[in-house]
This record gives sequence, C-alpha cells and structure tokens, in this order.
Amino acid sequence: MPEPRTFRDEPVSFVRRSGRMSEAQERAFEEHAPFYLLDVPRDVAFTSVHPEARLDVAAEYGREAPLIVEIGSGQGHAIVAAASATPHTDFLAVEVFRAGLARTMLDAAAVDVRNLRLIEANAPEVLSTYLPEGSASEVWIFFSDPWHKKRHTKRRLIRPGFPATAGRAIADGGLLRLATDWEDYALQMREVLDDAPEFERAFDGDWAERFEGRVMTAFERKGIAKGREIRDLTYRRVSRV
Repeated sequence: MPEPRTFRDEPVSFVRRSGRMSEAQERAFEEHAPFYLLDVPRDVAFTSVHPEARLDVAAEYGREAPLIVEIGSGQGHAIVAAASATPHTDFLAVEVFRAGLARTMLDAAAVDVRNLRLIEANAPEVLSTYLPEGSASEVWIFFSDPWHKKRHTKRRLIRPGFPATAGRAIADGGLLRLATDWEDYALQMREVLDDAPEFERAFDGDWAERFEGRVMTAFERKGIAKGREIRDLTYRRVSRV
C-alpha cells in the first residue's frame, strides 16, 4: 500500500485514554482477539484505517447475512446481547477503548457468540471506506460523547457531513438508530439528520420510541438517575436511485 498520510482531515469524536489493562483484559486480547478482533491496516494513527483497506464481509463471517454495525459499543452489552439473540444476523462492534473491547470479547466468548467481530478504529473511517458500500442493514449509535462544552461541540460524531458517511455504508431501506441522554445533542442529531438527503424519518412525532433491541446499561441508568431524558431517533436510508 502507499505510504500513509501524516495528518487526519477531521477531528475525531473521542479522546483515546491510556492506561494499563488488567490481567483479565490482557488475557482477553491474547485468547480471543485472533477470532473476534479484525486486523486492520492503519493510516495516520493507531485507530485509523488505511483508505485502501476493505473488509470482505462474507469471507470474514463465512456466510451471506444481514450486518448490523454498532458505533461506540463500549463494554459491548448491547451488541453481545443482540448477537446472542439473533444468530442469523452478523454484528460488527466499532470501539476505540481497549478495556471495552476486552470486556466485549470476554462476554461474547462466555456465551459462545460466533457472529460478532470487533474493530478498534475511528468510526467515520470504517463507514466511509472500510465497509463495502451498502453493506450494513443497520447502524447503531447509542450515547456517543455529547461534548457538551460549546468549544468542543465540533467534535461530536453526529454533525454536518456525517449522514453522507453513514449513508454510504447503509443499504437502501436500512436503518440508522441513535440514542442520547443529552438534550442539546439530541436536537442537533435530529436537525442534522432531518436535513440529510440520504435519510428520512422512520418515526412519528418528536422522537422515536425506545429501541427495544437496546438493553438497559449502567450508563443509561446513570443518566436517568440524574434526571436526563433518554431520546431515541430512527432514520431510514432512502433509495440511491
């Protein structure tokens, strides 16, 4: 492949935290990463994806099946539960925090989930080049960092330009599911997606019903306990024709 570039074109929506992993987390990588974690060619940073790298979905999962991608899978609670409950569907978890990846692999292995893969990478690069166009039946983005300070809102994942990136990866008629406990971010998400030619609303009223496929996590309970309302949004990819 060509030599990598020396800078990123856009600010990333995360701060990569460093820290020593526990013995269990290290063991998770040693024992389970060969099966679950995709080996991705890098570009400008450890979490980047080389723009010429491509995922062969059918070859990786060993079959043709619907693919659901979760961006910012955290500890993996939602995606492991979903993968276990729907073995006829393939799942891809995109996460940059190694402790979360380790927990996800441990939990997936504990219940013998085989239809799940993980990628340690910046999500927009996965959606814009690594995944084949139209390969995802759904993309989930639950509780991405709201970057609530005004000077940091430019780092939010859901901002102008993102719908085209997500829309490239989602099949016609496929769904983009979002949830946040931060009102200002929810309003921005809705405004950005309402203005996007790639998507149309798949809900009535102001907000979508809570997605029943999203398991209740400690993070969501914490937001509720603090009095923050959880808001869901669901958008459908319009036809490319």
